[in-house]
Amino acid sequence: MSRDHDDLPQVPGRRTLLKSAALAAGALAAGPGVARAAATGPKPAPYVNPLVRQRADPHIHRHTDGHYYFTATVPEYDRIVLRRSRTIGGLATAPESVIWRAHPTGDMGSHIWAPELHRIGGKWYVYVAAAPAESVWDIRIWALENAHPDPFKGTWTEKGRIRTAWETFSLDATTFTHRGTRYLAWAQHEPGMDNNTALWLSRMENPWTLTGPQIRLSTPEYDWECVGYKVNEGPYALQRNGRVFLTYSASATDHHYCIGMLTADAGSDLMDPASWAKSPTPVFTSNDTTRQYGPGHNCFTVAEDGHTDVLVYHARQYKEITGDPLNDPNRHTRVQTFGWKRDGTPDFGVPVADTPPGSA
Repeated sequence: MSRDHDDLPQVPGRRTLLKSAALAAGALAAGPGVARAAATGPKPAPYVNPLVRQRADPHIHRHTDGHYYFTATVPEYDRIVLRRSRTIGGLATAPESVIWRAHPTGDMGSHIWAPELHRIGGKWYVYVAAAPAESVWDIRIWALENAHPDPFKGTWTEKGRIRTAWETFSLDATTFTHRGTRYLAWAQHEPGMDNNTALWLSRMENPWTLTGPQIRLSTPEYDWECVGYKVNEGPYALQRNGRVFLTYSASATDHHYCIGMLTADAGSDLMDPASWAKSPTPVFTSNDTTRQYGPGHNCFTVAEDGHTDVLVYHARQYKEITGDPLNDPNRHTRVQTFGWKRDGTPDFGVPVADTPPGSA
């Protein structure tokens, strides 16, 4: 894609997250994919974990039709699956449908990774990473569209590749709106940089097209972001307490995988790199006590009561892995509620232990 000098990515310097003095008055709308409502019942009981086995990079969309929609990466990396339930817990046993399969050859033939389902302008969209069958590491971001009110029906049309500044490794696209503007955040390798992926942000002209400049939000710089691989990936937005939080995952996909966080004031220009501050420490990590390892690639939703926040992520139940972690299928989808610190930032706690057999 041709670009003039005004469109070149802007690079922020190294910053750390400073504590806010107090909670901002009033909560903002929920993050992307979250249909937020008035409280309708008691606080939900703890969820059964793992929620869905062998489903990595999970995404749960709470829709206005009263259903939770679930999609995730499957270990074969060859299809997009979808489940639906009126409760989060019900996703564990909900029937799973294949809504799209990888092409036998050519584009979108391999490494079908990290699908996200979003409802935009009365249509359904899936953002997903894929590579050509003949060149499996040339991974790029693609968009699919379905105009049917029911995403299990109708036709999923390939809208094409989302064009970014460079023809380089890119993945993990997510979208959100803020103050009337739609944004895309994603991970991509920047030519000439000594890392695997950094985080990027751009405004969107429509659900499959970027417009204007793209800015770099974060690059791997701390030790905990550079174990095995220098990675920032899997961004996801959460808007609350007068701020925009953007969580992301860092390091290799083994037990070093963890979640970091960027923060911007809700009144700031999100396209100004200086608006964003990075936490100098991860906000969610492996835990030997609960025996959960490599928590990451998260999203957010809201519990059945309509107001309790829920963290959705994947993790393994063991630390030692033989061979490439990407070939280990046991990254299970997990969910847990979370609260808020006095300074208005999220308190994710630690990954909860597996639910004991027979206690569900």
